[in-house]
Amino acid sequence: MKIAVIGAGIGGLSTAVGLQRAGAEVTVFERAPEVRAGGSGLSIFANGLAALESLGLREAFDAVTDSSVEGFAAGQRRADGHWIAQVPDDSVGALRIVDRADLHRILLDALAPGTVRTGTEATATGTDGTLTIRARSADDSSTMESKAERFDLIIGADGLHSRVRTVVDGEPVAPRYSGYSAWRGITSVPVDLSGEAGESVGHGRRFGIAPLADGRVYWFAVANMPQNAVFADEKATIEQMFTGWHSPIAELIAATPAEEVRRTAISDLSRRLRHYHSGRVVLLGDAAHAMTPNLGQGGGQALEDAATLTVLLAPLISKSPGPEANRPGRMVEQAEIPVSAAGAGAGAGARAGAGANSADDVGTRAGVNPAHDSDPRASAPPDLGAALSRYDSLRRPRTQSIAQKSRLMGQVSQLESPLLARLRNAVFSAVPSRLIAAQAASVQKWSPPTL
Repeated sequence: MKIAVIGAGIGGLSTAVGLQRAGAEVTVFERAPEVRAGGSGLSIFANGLAALESLGLREAFDAVTDSSVEGFAAGQRRADGHWIAQVPDDSVGALRIVDRADLHRILLDALAPGTVRTGTEATATGTDGTLTIRARSADDSSTMESKAERFDLIIGADGLHSRVRTVVDGEPVAPRYSGYSAWRGITSVPVDLSGEAGESVGHGRRFGIAPLADGRVYWFAVANMPQNAVFADEKATIEQMFTGWHSPIAELIAATPAEEVRRTAISDLSRRLRHYHSGRVVLLGDAAHAMTPNLGQGGGQALEDAATLTVLLAPLISKSPGPEANRPGRMVEQAEIPVSAAGAGAGAGARAGAGANSADDVGTRAGVNPAHDSDPRASAPPDLGAALSRYDSLRRPRTQSIAQKSRLMGQVSQLESPLLARLRNAVFSAVPSRLIAAQAASVQKWSPPTL
């Protein structure tokens, strides 16, 4: 089975690993000139760990993380450090904090050489499995020559600003700004947390702390602001916003190089998708269900998507003709497609890559070709269609429910009114531990589907 994955983020790469190991001929198209993870951490709870196990990646993942974080006190604190509510020890279960760069390295190392083609735009022109592929010069100064290529399946893993999403859903689904943005960073040196992690909440502001295996600390600072807010000095702004907050917040910010502090506008999708697949095209990760990070489930849900799709497609891959998967290795290559002025105007549509997040990624119905959509080939063969339909029925209700819960948690956590913030804290303090455990279990208990 010949499969194209558009986007080399966590969801796209983990899916590529699973399907390649199942025997598929997989190519990952990434628009950016190189695969970069960014300087932040990621919480992987029990459900994400189960997905990594299913994909055969757990051993490599465990080698760069440890379980010590499970012994840390966690929950919500006030700005002065007083605990509002602590998460019961038995409610979280397995948890690992990973540097995104380490996770990306693990995924790239698990792929056969040449699987990832960087500097490449792949445009879905319909649902029949056809991609228009164009190379980009390293400095973006040269025009591109395009070519069409057919695949048995196209997987849209192109993130929040996905254009493949429009091909699947039929109409654009724009990102929806939450009203707050987050700075993220990882300290350059170990910092003693005295066994305490979790979130601290104020009035329209939050600060989160999560220890990495080597003693460094992943942290995030969240504040209400306009989406297009501009600050002359990002790090100085955080230091000012969180002046007077409890230790070791000031120390964590100070221990992070200014150039490693990055701010992201937090968004999810403006509406739920009606389906996650159409014809020979399927969505996963943020392309399907972008969610705010308030439950720490963005990465975990992408891994669940990858594991689910792998389990469901593996029987079809084993029946289909094609070359055997190459041995795992690591090589990220620039796509070898001729570059010329001939293709200067080609290919408005579903551009490849997690890096395709400019404003023009949203708001047009680019990439939907009625001629392709009416083509009988746009319908997947019965066995593939059945597998993708089951994927949709398993993944869409769960991910959309988690996205809704995460948005609500963000709204409550970002309350600016002192009165409402005090009321929130009182409610958090009064919630029985058994209810906290049940809510956590509803999100974190997951296992791969059975056939």
